[in-house]
Amino acid sequence: MIQKEITVNLKQGLHARPATRFVKQAAAFGSQIQIIKKDQKADAKSILGIMSMAVSRGETITLTADGEDEQEAIKALEQILLEEE
Repeated sequence: MIQKEITVNLKQGLHARPATRFVKQAAAFGSQIQIIKKDQKADAKSILGIMSMAVSRGETITLTADGEDEQEAIKALEQILLEEE
């Protein structure tokens, strides 16, 4: 299992469109992936879980991944969170 802290750079935060991209990308990996914001945790493959976290630009979250492709998963999801829309 690996984890990485990431400061979200998306202009509008992790709102509907980028959240959908994030979930689709997470679903492409076999690893179990979670997003953690303070005391909230959500499955990165769940659009409802991600949307309920209301992650804004500038917030720091932690991504965790556990599985054979965990390194690739974290790297791909980090790229989405660091994009400037």
